[in-house]
Amino acid sequence: MPSDAVLHQAAALCLTYPDDALRDRLPLLREAAPQLREFVDHAALTAPRELAAHYEEVFDPEGRHSLYVSRWRDDGGAGRPGGPQVRVRLKDLYRRHGLEFTGEERPDFLPAVLEFAARTGDTGPLTEHRGGLERLRSRLTGLGTPYASVLDAVCATLPTVCTTPPTEDRGRHP
Repeated sequence: MPSDAVLHQAAALCLTYPDDALRDRLPLLREAAPQLREFVDHAALTAPRELAAHYEEVFDPEGRHSLYVSRWRDDGGAGRPGGPQVRVRLKDLYRRHGLEFTGEERPDFLPAVLEFAARTGDTGPLTEHRGGLERLRSRLTGLGTPYASVLDAVCATLPTVCTTPPTEDRGRHP
């Protein structure tokens, strides 16, 4: 089984726009991250234009399947008011680890967050947004898209979400 870092890097590649570079890496991804085989096999068998059109349809940045973690709200909707703060915090975190974010994408782009985790071993941003990852995974599963298997694999590397706070017995009895 590959390390979480390898899986996170492979998932980052799978969740970027499917261009020729992705197609060239599919054999390596299949070998390095067997958990992503469903998506990799789909990408290998799908015509490039069809795969690109599917990506654009699924990951509309303004829609319910946005890959920008700052758009994920606790209630499952998009348009989180704190988005700029999330992006600033992520840029600062990247910088503290000696990484400058200079990509065309924003620092809250899920593939960038996954690549950060792969390079540094710091899964804090993924864990912080675990609830949003789970909602996205569920929505992608509902769509029947192979991208759901990528989120399945990523979520399997993270601690589970605690939906209710644990109760503590402090000597008080009802």
